[in-house]
Amino acid sequence: MNFQALPKIDLHCHLDGSVRPETIIELANAQGIKLASQDVDVIRDLMIAPETCQNLIEYLQRFELPLSVMQTKDALERIAFEVYEDAALENVKYMEVRYAPLLHIDKGLSLDDIIGSVVAGMKRAEQVHGIKGNLVLSIMRHMPTDRIKEVLDAGSAFLGTGVAAFDLAGGEELGFCEKFIPFAAYARDKGYHVTIHAGEQGEGQNVFDAISMLNAERVGHGIHIATHQLAYDLVLRENVALETCPSSNVQTKAVQSLATHPVESFRQQGVPVTINTDNRTVSNTTMTKEVQKVIEQFGLSQQDYMGIYRTSVNAAFVDSATRDYLLSFA
Repeated sequence: MNFQALPKIDLHCHLDGSVRPETIIELANAQGIKLASQDVDVIRDLMIAPETCQNLIEYLQRFELPLSVMQTKDALERIAFEVYEDAALENVKYMEVRYAPLLHIDKGLSLDDIIGSVVAGMKRAEQVHGIKGNLVLSIMRHMPTDRIKEVLDAGSAFLGTGVAAFDLAGGEELGFCEKFIPFAAYARDKGYHVTIHAGEQGEGQNVFDAISMLNAERVGHGIHIATHQLAYDLVLRENVALETCPSSNVQTKAVQSLATHPVESFRQQGVPVTINTDNRTVSNTTMTKEVQKVIEQFGLSQQDYMGIYRTSVNAAFVDSATRDYLLSFA
């Protein structure tokens, strides 16, 4: 099977976790930011999380370096373009990239500038490479909630022209959803789709809450419905697609190994599963690698994979014309 040639959809990719190490060096030098080294291999090692982290917290520490250079309009536009370019070159047909605008205000950028710059980079990649894309605006669960509506208001100007959805991300605590009920409702009223990180770190109840309290249409990761029957039943009944990220889940100890990842058992049971990168740089991966790992680990046929591709297209936050276009590759 030619894994590179397979059409691919990536619904769960973080902008700040997918920056080219070479770009970090160039941007840091241009911005007067001192780096530990000018050696790209050293910088790459600082950006890639260990294959087995102690926990999610250790994994998330790898975002500090890229975020330090992602505080200007030019940097955001360039990085967005490059992430979409890298995906397009491995035959990713459509990609949703997520990022938290409030992590890019350190040097005074407005939310309009931040969102507009990332949209511009994505749009340039669409023009140059033919890839289709949308953006997901993430809110970090550990940050104060006082500016969430401001982010949603700024993003609403780009709904339908680059921005598609609202997300909650960051460290996962049991019961986090209740606090965000009014904000998810506000986002839906504005016209945002909703996808929520939940069930990544052992808390299946959070998946149940994300769907029942926040009306999540998709769930980021969601793998721990495997140990929570009510959440599992709800996902199945409501046909809520799970954005699984196999390599990342192994790294963060969400699962012990790829062999024990529930993606294939879910697929066989009719749970809508998708395969995604999570963070191309931090997890040292690509969509080609993720697809190949899952196909080889679980002995999937090309027909099996194309079923996952179609699930991804049907779960994508796109209009009917784009959906039909993406399904044409299946």
